[in-house]
Amino acid sequence: MKVLYVTSECWPFAKTGGLGDVSYALPKALKKEGVDIRVILPKYSTIPNYLKEKLKEVAVFNVEVGWRNQYCGLLEMELDGIKFYFIDNEYYFKREGEIAYLYGYDDDAERYTFFSNAVLESMSIIDFYPDVIHMNDWHTGMIPLILKEKYSHLEKYRNIKTIYTIHNLQYQGVFSNKVLPDVLGLPQSYLDNGDVEYYGGVNFMKAGIVFSDKVTTVSPTYSSEIQTKYYGYGLDGLLLSNNHKLKGILNGIDYDLNNPSTDNELFFRYDINSIDNKVKNKLRLQEILGLEVNEEIPLIGIVSRLVSQKGFDLISYIMPEILREKLQIVVLGTGEHQYQSMFNYYDSKYPKKVSARIIFNSSLAQQIYAGSDMFLMPSLFEPCGIGQMLAMRYGTLPIVRETGGLKDTVNPYNKYTGEGNGFSFKNYNAHEMLFCIQEAVRTYNDKEKWRRLVINAMNTDSSWEKSAKEYIKTYKDTQN
Repeated sequence: MKVLYVTSECWPFAKTGGLGDVSYALPKALKKEGVDIRVILPKYSTIPNYLKEKLKEVAVFNVEVGWRNQYCGLLEMELDGIKFYFIDNEYYFKREGEIAYLYGYDDDAERYTFFSNAVLESMSIIDFYPDVIHMNDWHTGMIPLILKEKYSHLEKYRNIKTIYTIHNLQYQGVFSNKVLPDVLGLPQSYLDNGDVEYYGGVNFMKAGIVFSDKVTTVSPTYSSEIQTKYYGYGLDGLLLSNNHKLKGILNGIDYDLNNPSTDNELFFRYDINSIDNKVKNKLRLQEILGLEVNEEIPLIGIVSRLVSQKGFDLISYIMPEILREKLQIVVLGTGEHQYQSMFNYYDSKYPKKVSARIIFNSSLAQQIYAGSDMFLMPSLFEPCGIGQMLAMRYGTLPIVRETGGLKDTVNPYNKYTGEGNGFSFKNYNAHEMLFCIQEAVRTYNDKEKWRRLVINAMNTDSSWEKSAKEYIKTYKDTQN
């Protein structure tokens, strides 16, 4: 089975969120299952220099973008047994400024059309014609349409199948209808018949859904949710009509990178047989954050983008009542100004109870996963979520709202049977969240029950192995 995995970001080269983690970990898991998989992504100027130095030039060629004829460099390197290819064009992927973002520019439609065309051209240059092209999110959504329109007459391209994974339906890549002839160079008929049309514009994600052979989401619950008006962001009808090719496959986490017994970022390493060292991590974390150093006070960790999607309006509404409980909160992340200001305010008012670190710091993130007792993630919606799985891997019990991947991964504590690996609440309601936090705090005070739950969490299988097998099955289904 030959697979070309196409992504706009991939750790450790470029990452803004969960897609970057998945694009590294899933191919690695597929490789272990015997898949001949290659990964291709843009060569952003922000790729760390120690990795740039290892890139080898493969070819230089031109790529058409509408009426334009653009330079394209193709580079490669191998990492962890996976061959990575990079599409190079500084006009599109070298963005200057104090912070060089991957996305969010006025010419994003042109940038990722260039990337999509370059990917399809590159296959002939490296002589790699996959059984399946696996695409991710809106940036790659036009590939199956371009493949059909411009390459289907070529023998080596004719039998290539496509799988399109939706990581977050909220970001669809909607642009002016002028990009269809000017940038994509595609016939007007695709707009007129509704295949790519979205309220008069062109929708890259819609094209991916319509023209791919299979569509996957990053959790089973999310695949059901996005077929409803509340979660569908205007594409619920399209997804309903295409649900015969829609499948939810749960993301995993990289067990090599995230392992409390080998993680060098931790103050003290531990495993399921040495959980007492987890407490040592908590005490050191309390100390460096300026919180009261006290094993008996439950510490709630939050590592997140500080945006509305993640449920921070619930926390903001009920924060005074949360802080009446005997607990501490540490927050790590950046995002919307209102939430940054809110956490900074409580940090200054209750310095022994609240620590706000409005930065991104990967080392501190690992220390929070390991040193916290609970991990709060009350999302409005969550396609899969990585944080709750990382928390459980480190024996930190998640407190989540039952949505998307949070519902699929967190089994709520049952005080009668002792089963569960975390705590959850159903409705998007601040007081429901508060009651759930209070239940977690009460349970924490029963050390025997809490220890059993910690062991349950650490025994939860969130590895990629099972999901990789599901993807292979889906790849094979496209061949039938």
